[in-house]
Amino acid sequence: MSDSKTYLTVPYAQKDEAKSLGARWDPANKKWYVPSNIDINLFSAWLPSVTNNANCTANKLKASSNDSGQGAVTYPTDKGFIAYSGEAPPWN
Repeated sequence: MSDSKTYLTVPYAQKDEAKSLGARWDPANKKWYVPSNIDINLFSAWLPSVTNNANCTANKLKASSNDSGQGAVTYPTDKGFIAYSGEAPPWN
């Protein structure tokens, strides 16, 4: 039996339900996980989204492959963000 863990995204209000299905708490990582000997399909509601993980990985690859010498690539979290290059303000 291996020690592999599949981590879950369990809201606090649902922790008892996840625990009753066999999920365990990892105090070092402060996350719930599914031990390798339990069916992962029972926890489908709390499995991290594959799409979100793929997007995060793609963004990290873009940032790490920035060879232009201008520093790291950052992505705005504000939907109203307007990039400003420093030449002409976007509000004029």
